[in-house]
Amino acid sequence: MRLFSRAAYVASVALVSLALLLGPANASRGDRLPDFKDCVKKCHSTHCLSDPPTPIPLHLRLLLWSCPSECDYTCQHAVTASRYDAGQPIEQFHGKWPFVRLLGIQEPFSVLFSILNGYAHYRGQQTIRRELPRNYPLVPYYRLFGLFGIVTWFWSTVFHMRDFVFTERMDYFAAGASVLYGLYLAPVRVFRLYKPHHRRLLRVWTCVCVAAYVAHVYYLSFIKWDYGYNMAANVVVGILQNSLWTYFSIKNFSQKKSLWAAGPGLIVTWLVMAMSLELLDFPPLWGCIDAHSLWHAATVMPAVWWYKYLIVDAKRHMGGAVVGGSRFKE
Repeated sequence: MRLFSRAAYVASVALVSLALLLGPANASRGDRLPDFKDCVKKCHSTHCLSDPPTPIPLHLRLLLWSCPSECDYTCQHAVTASRYDAGQPIEQFHGKWPFVRLLGIQEPFSVLFSILNGYAHYRGQQTIRRELPRNYPLVPYYRLFGLFGIVTWFWSTVFHMRDFVFTERMDYFAAGASVLYGLYLAPVRVFRLYKPHHRRLLRVWTCVCVAAYVAHVYYLSFIKWDYGYNMAANVVVGILQNSLWTYFSIKNFSQKKSLWAAGPGLIVTWLVMAMSLELLDFPPLWGCIDAHSLWHAATVMPAVWWYKYLIVDAKRHMGGAVVGGSRFKE
């Protein structure tokens, strides 16, 4: 675990450094609309180049809204309202729908659900500390899983509060790390790689996962920032870990004939159904709830359920030979 912890720390530092070097995101169709361009140009000339410039409220300045970004936001909604009245389709701007902000927060519901997801991981970590003995061999892996989850949802919260190049990259890289750690954890539990006689295999698996993540970040940072590739990579990693947990669930359920044993498979099913929301992309209802925010809402309960499963699984696991003062069933 020390090897993985050091590698994760180095990767995190590199991640922040790389994200700072990245360029702007690609434009959307809405950005190219003549009405939008004219609106932004006139607004900038009237409010930003005037002497003095139009003042920005404090609560907006705290979230780094400036006069140009205010013009951008105002024009997005002016053009969207005009197109809606004319019966024309709503377009995205800068890769996002024109959300109605709240106190300067760009996507209020995605922020809310990201916070709830992070809180689910935080409470799950508290439960693991309270319910499981420190010498239980999987505790370090579960705590790292929670740490990745908290960091991922922190950056998701920040990104949905204010969409900058830096916050977008951190959101993507943190999510990628979390998904990859999920794949890393699956064989550790399913094939019991935490056992001493698997130490060499565990080191190899650790190095493979760290190398894969570093290569992933390097490609996106220095070769090509490719949204399609990033999505495909996460889907492939997700399918691999979901397949392992499904196999583990079927095997355990067939042996134990107990519903708790099928927990990982049921959670995987829930998450796959939740991810289908991403395929139903639609303009935000009431200007604030879209498919992406609903996807974030749908992942809260699986996180809560997952930690409950880990506790039950560990307690049933601790029923055989005495190891360091606790009983473990292998």
